[in-house]
Amino acid sequence: MLMTLGTFVFSIDAAAYDQLQRSVAWRHARTDRVGAIAASQYVGPGEDTIELSGVIAPPLTGRHASLDTLREMGDTGRPWALVSGTGRVIGPYAITTLRETRTHFLANGQPRKVEFTLSLGRVPDEAMQVDQRMAGEPTQTTANVA
Repeated sequence: MLMTLGTFVFSIDAAAYDQLQRSVAWRHARTDRVGAIAASQYVGPGEDTIELSGVIAPPLTGRHASLDTLREMGDTGRPWALVSGTGRVIGPYAITTLRETRTHFLANGQPRKVEFTLSLGRVPDEAMQVDQRMAGEPTQTTANVA
């Protein structure tokens, strides 16, 4: 297991990624000043995005259904817990984009090779708790109260 996004497991059998890119930004507000360089003030964290790129080549690696599952997860608009293969919780992320390139087609139109890129955007931790409450799942806060 390389990583999980919610209940989806990235693995050789499902959809293995061969590249992970993460981009983290921090916001700084700028105020123009007369005769001087603009003042800057840190106002908080900015965008935190992850891109996972990989190849599915059934029957060697992965399944076409894996990308269907990711598409269905994206359709929900929900945040999903992203957890590394070592068990490190990276945080709640929403699926923002899924790109596919299909090549090497069989006579029936089935691709033998599918390259994919999955883009994820970090959402506030509170968004995950609100989503769990709406689904009737216990959250850390409500679990402690009960």
